Amino acid sequence: MVKKLLLTLAIFVIASLALVACGGSEFVCEDALGCVTYEKGDPIRIASALVISGPNTDLGTDSQYGVEIAIDFQQEIMGHPIELQAEDDGCSAEGGQTAGQKIVADPSIVAVVGTSCSGAGVPMSKVISEAGYTMISPSNTAPSLTDPALHEAGYLRTAHNDKVQGKAMADYAYNVLGVRSAAAIHDGDPYTEGLARVFADSFEALGGTIVEFTAVNKGDTDMLPVLNAVAAAGPPEFIYYPVFTAEGGFLTKQAKEVPALQNTILAAADGMISDAAIEAVGDAGEGMYFSGPDLSFSGDTYEKFIAKYEEKYGKKPISVFHAHAFDAANMIFACIEKVGVDDNGALHIGRQALRDCLFATKDFQGITGNLTCDQYGDCADPKISVSQLQNGAYVRLWP
Repeated sequence: MVKKLLLTLAIFVIASLALVACGGSEFVCEDALGCVTYEKGDPIRIASALVISGPNTDLGTDSQYGVEIAIDFQQEIMGHPIELQAEDDGCSAEGGQTAGQKIVADPSIVAVVGTSCSGAGVPMSKVISEAGYTMISPSNTAPSLTDPALHEAGYLRTAHNDKVQGKAMADYAYNVLGVRSAAAIHDGDPYTEGLARVFADSFEALGGTIVEFTAVNKGDTDMLPVLNAVAAAGPPEFIYYPVFTAEGGFLTKQAKEVPALQNTILAAADGMISDAAIEAVGDAGEGMYFSGPDLSFSGDTYEKFIAKYEEKYGKKPISVFHAHAFDAANMIFACIEKVGVDDNGALHIGRQALRDCLFATKDFQGITGNLTCDQYGDCADPKISVSQLQNGAYVRLWP
């Protein structure tokens, strides 16, 4: 009986080895969301969905460069090169919807870095999540995207939550600049409205007065009706308009045409920190303030990153979320290495396993800080600074 058992076991082992030698092993995917399989030598495919056209191009292109540099540094994962499919989020809900649908139509894409704009992130996060994919945004900051009641299962971000930025700008206006009255203007986008609301609430909590909380429409060029209404309500000592480049340029220039606002301090946010925004505000922007991520990064990795950026693209970073995009891509790469299954050169990646790994990220050492993700996808080590436009350059003032 023992001899028969040993003989059977030997035959099983020999057969198993023969099967493996012939490349005949069968991987069975038991992941709840399915698996992405790359055959031996095939590239691992990730997508980006960033604003790479229109007036906000600098914002998305800067992040795109961050992803590309992360790929250059990583080179390969488990013997597979990395390939990027770049989509445009259009900085709009329609653009986010379209980019998301295109991405999920391709089963070879394992994860996404995007979107640039929160307005694009809202619909895209739903499309991506329902299809079982996972995305990490480098620059969505709207509080709604990680709100427990609204969060989509496959959505994370390395950007700060505007609950932090709005409070910081209110603190700067009230405690550093010493203003006691302010107005806030948004354009209806989840990012702009959310940030304006947090600023207004935080400013009032400090003891200040919000004389007007109002909005322009995306695409508007005549801002005088709104600016005159703001002036009539105060005029305020301070106006915060965390909008994007085109609308921000018109608001800045036309505020100078309203007599009652001549002594009012103007301020915007990270949606207007770019070379394009400097051009849009022109001379009218001299001396205005901007809140955004603190870019006082340091360390060997960032020094190598900047050197590569300048070598590859021939210029210094053109906006503020390049490092957040670099970190997002590297979080994806790290989790692929953790959950990927090597099968004689083929690579299998479970979509749920990858998603679970990303949400479990803890103490990830990125350029932007020490990243730990919560259950709703907030991963940032949030640091906010305030800069002032001086002689055509953003000069960091605070903290």
